[in-house]
Amino acid sequence: MSSTLERVLVLIPTYNEKDSLPGVVTRVRAAQPQVDVLVLDDNSPDGTGDVADALSAEDEQVHVLHRPGKQGLGPAYLAGFAWATEHGYDAVVEMDADGSHLPEQLDSLLLAARDADLVIGSRWVPGGATHNWPWTRNLLSRGANIYTRTALGIPVRDATAGYRVYRTSALRTMDLDGVASQGYCFQVDLTLRAVDRGLRVVEVPIDFVEREVGTSKMDGSIVREALASVTLWGLRRRGLQAGSAVGRLGRRVGSGGTWHQLTD
Repeated sequence: MSSTLERVLVLIPTYNEKDSLPGVVTRVRAAQPQVDVLVLDDNSPDGTGDVADALSAEDEQVHVLHRPGKQGLGPAYLAGFAWATEHGYDAVVEMDADGSHLPEQLDSLLLAARDADLVIGSRWVPGGATHNWPWTRNLLSRGANIYTRTALGIPVRDATAGYRVYRTSALRTMDLDGVASQGYCFQVDLTLRAVDRGLRVVEVPIDFVEREVGTSKMDGSIVREALASVTLWGLRRRGLQAGSAVGRLGRRVGSGGTWHQLTD
């Protein structure tokens, strides 16, 4: 699979991120001058869309997709995937607008993507770390990922991570029309689809830094959605596995993909 990704698009969903967005875009363009950026703004009432338009006017490699209202992280990324595919990009990067994903570490993700379909910037592999998180947030994230790994029977250690690189060729195999999940659940959903389709998934360590401006979009509803969905998916998978064993079909659900972790 090894190949250079000639055209890469960094997707940055925004909702009320006018203070942090310019710095993030500037850092992305400085760290990886060859990549393009697409800001996906959900009609932010604080004027983030206008800020994005100003950035685009100054830099032809920065683009903006204005969306009619707040629709959530999952639909924003799906719109970005479609835009990237339509415009002929080889890979897309998921990146938060709040600075928690360090653009300076994008190089290690893109390097790993030369030999992978999905690269996950992981907090929970050796070499990964979180900064300025309270112990409760660390416990929640670690616990959620342990539960996800156990319930779904997948080896990925940070399935909820939002700093990622997908090959667009891989996205085309993942039945994205059937995705309706949000937040953490969206990331788990796509990870599961990648594994089940036999795609090569690689985790590389990153430093996750808590935002310094603005407020987090994570709330109880996002956590509850993720818990309910992962539990349901896990039960379905166990049922399918049991049925396969009884019927001697010789096919284990969820064992198709290959997973690797790269450590410092």
